[in-house]
Amino acid sequence: QVQLVESGGGLVQPGGSLRLSCIASGTAFNIRFTGWYRQSPGRQRELVAGITNGGSANYADSVKGRFTVSRDNPKNTMYLQMNSLRPEDTAVYYCKAVARLSAIEYWGQGTQVTVSS
Repeated sequence: QVQLVESGGGLVQPGGSLRLSCIASGTAFNIRFTGWYRQSPGRQRELVAGITNGGSANYADSVKGRFTVSRDNPKNTMYLQMNSLRPEDTAVYYCKAVARLSAIEYWGQGTQVTVSS
């Protein structure tokens, strides 16, 4: 079984920065991280930053140039560095991984990011 645990969320002023972490435990060697998503009230969950098996990243237009996704494979950890945060970035952020063989999807429990003055 795989567990994903996000951390690093919180309250930040506009223009500020946060770094989210997603740590995989359990049979984490069988999974690969696929990216970060977010969901705000009344809206569908959306992809914020994806990362391929080879390490290439893609971003939602709204976060390009401000957010950076990365991972540390030996630590079974994926990160999301968020700079120049805006009120519209306020949401619950989730990390996602998939099992390499079965393609089963795993989600973390989410971490709240609130951007407000």
